[in-house]
Amino acid sequence: MKAMHEMSIAMNIVEIAVQTAAREKARKISTIELEIGPLAGVTVDALTFCFEAASRDTPAQGAELQIHSKKIFGRCLSCDLEHEILGFCDQCRECGGLLTHPQEGDGMRITAITVDDDAAGDPPGAQA
Repeated sequence: MKAMHEMSIAMNIVEIAVQTAAREKARKISTIELEIGPLAGVTVDALTFCFEAASRDTPAQGAELQIHSKKIFGRCLSCDLEHEILGFCDQCRECGGLLTHPQEGDGMRITAITVDDDAAGDPPGAQA
């Protein structure tokens, strides 16, 4: 049930974005930017699909979901060199060791939430 995993992530993203918009007194979210590492276990297509469903009838409905991929970095367990990992069997450039512990690239985070300035503040037709 992979899509269920992405649905819970999408719902969490929407919740965070809506809370942020409320703090900024904005009624419409235009863009949400994410950074996702290749080892995060998230299928981007499924997340995008689930985001559309999770954001329905919220200030995030219609928001653009921009997803940026993050590189994988690891530390060689033989010589302690930290380097970018290009594949599962990537050898250390320093000692040729095959055992590398991932240091980055297994997470996901929201990097930016953009609200629509035209939708911030008082609702249309409100009297001061």
